[in-house]
Amino acid sequence: MINKTSLGILAFAALFASCGNSNNGYDAAGAFESVETIVSTESSGTIMEFNVEEGQTLKPNQFVGYIDSTQLYQKKMQLETQIGSITSQVPNIPVQIASLQAQLDEAEINQKRMANLFKASAATQQQLDDANTQVQMLNKQIDAQKSSLGITTNTLSKQVTPLQHEIDQTNDQLLKCKIINPIHGTVLTKYSEDHEVVTPGKALYKIAETDTLILRAYITGTQLDQVKLGQVVKVRTDLGESKYKEYTGTVYWISNQSEFTPKTIPTKDERADLVYAIKVRVVNDGFIKIGMYGEVKFSNPETK
Repeated sequence: MINKTSLGILAFAALFASCGNSNNGYDAAGAFESVETIVSTESSGTIMEFNVEEGQTLKPNQFVGYIDSTQLYQKKMQLETQIGSITSQVPNIPVQIASLQAQLDEAEINQKRMANLFKASAATQQQLDDANTQVQMLNKQIDAQKSSLGITTNTLSKQVTPLQHEIDQTNDQLLKCKIINPIHGTVLTKYSEDHEVVTPGKALYKIAETDTLILRAYITGTQLDQVKLGQVVKVRTDLGESKYKEYTGTVYWISNQSEFTPKTIPTKDERADLVYAIKVRVVNDGFIKIGMYGEVKFSNPETK
């Protein structure tokens, strides 16, 4: 996704001239703009569903469509089958050593019996030694069997690990086949349609945050001492027929470099050649549109 700032539509010089900026009590003028986001694809394939229309309002994380993921799904199924085949070969150690364990249990019982008989002088030392040797031999056989089966299990696990990583990668690719809207805003332009074949990075649509808009206005150098970051200002928009609508805005950016006055943006002192751009954030009630003309007054709207 590529973020950029709209330059707005500045063709309102005639309108501003008719308002007489130098006499209307406002200190600066400009146009509303918005932060725009171009939503692009993250995978390649055919767009199977795309529920986006220009002018539509979308919510953050809203599902708006998907790209064909059949091949990725089949790949995932194949990998899971391979993992299943490998894991089926993993030995069940308790089952594998069950026979030896049964022999050991019997040998230990015999060992205890011989020890008791030896104490009662009913068995010879040789018989007791043979019983002890049998127990030791079976313990060694069980340890060897466990070691061998453990090596086999580890070997098979190492074969599964890279396949599981491939499944994780495939799951990530499957998620990227979904087209998820990133922000709350209004769709400005739609670039793609259903059934189009797309590649990663292909622009699908442009969306702009319209709940809060930005008024880019221009002031002269002599007005700089009237403006500061975080300052609350009064903003006015033209409703036509000499009617206006007022809003409260907040200055959040002041340019540190001067520039020549844009021809379509008169300032309070229209003879000024060099001006400074400022940005005012205004909460939109739905009436402000991108590119609309606006005026700013620096005095606190609660005071005169």
